[in-house]
Amino acid sequence: MTEPAIVGLTGGIGSGKSTVARLFGELGVHWVDADDVAREVVEPGTPALERIAEHFGASILDDDGALDRAALRSIVFENPGEREWLEKLLHPVIRSELTRQLKPEGYALPYVLLVSPLLLETDQQQLAERVVVVDVPVEVQIERAMGRDANSREQIERIIAAQMPREERLSRADDIIDNDRPIGEISHQVQSLHERFVALYS
Repeated sequence: MTEPAIVGLTGGIGSGKSTVARLFGELGVHWVDADDVAREVVEPGTPALERIAEHFGASILDDDGALDRAALRSIVFENPGEREWLEKLLHPVIRSELTRQLKPEGYALPYVLLVSPLLLETDQQQLAERVVVVDVPVEVQIERAMGRDANSREQIERIIAAQMPREERLSRADDIIDNDRPIGEISHQVQSLHERFVALYS
């Protein structure tokens, strides 16, 4: 049996990628979140976490020896060289694990979903046959991200600035989901895309 096509789902911080992914999931679509995989590859005992602790020191570990993501984030967002080092270490490890998880056994649908905030900024886009962008206005991104994470407005704005500009992301989309709408309308957008993908990749 041929492997399912990989559809990339992306969007800026606070755009609602996970909500959209869950709606695809309710239709039986297998999806893998690159953020989850990024957490898995740095769990205590992993080679990647050992390398990170060696490089940045014990201050980026919490009392249980797990990665203190907030501490690490504040270092790398203020220092582009350190961010580059971290990405060089993690991106290949994440990509390899993503590839493995995107091949579910006994799966009937002709496509799977790769959910990634950095799909277009990294080589993960090479895995995807098409790109779906979840889009909301920047002010909505900021409000949602501040409400969800205990981050300041300045921190969220820095993260948005480090991500691809909204206009460029939209220009590279094969499909766009407008997520600044009632959930019923978003569900309808997902349903029609799902039907199109099934027809396209069957």
